Amino acid sequence: MRVGFIVGRPVGNAVTRNRVKRRLRHLAARRLPSTPLDVDLVIRALPHAGVAGDDLVTDLDKAWLRATARVTSQSAVAR
Repeated sequence: MRVGFIVGRPVGNAVTRNRVKRRLRHLAARRLPSTPLDVDLVIRALPHAGVAGDDLVTDLDKAWLRATARVTSQSAVAR
């Protein structure tokens, strides 16, 4: 599984965008071993991600579960 990140200018200046990317990379790395999917996942940070604090963890958890559930259900239909 590979994970990519899109963190655009609306998130903040370059320092803020890089901080958000580092946080997302760290949080995603912790979730990779428990995700047995052979897919690529792209995560797009919304503008409030620069000031999200602990909400970033919650938001990523929700998005991760939603994305993996969607992929899992599509792969079950394809079989």
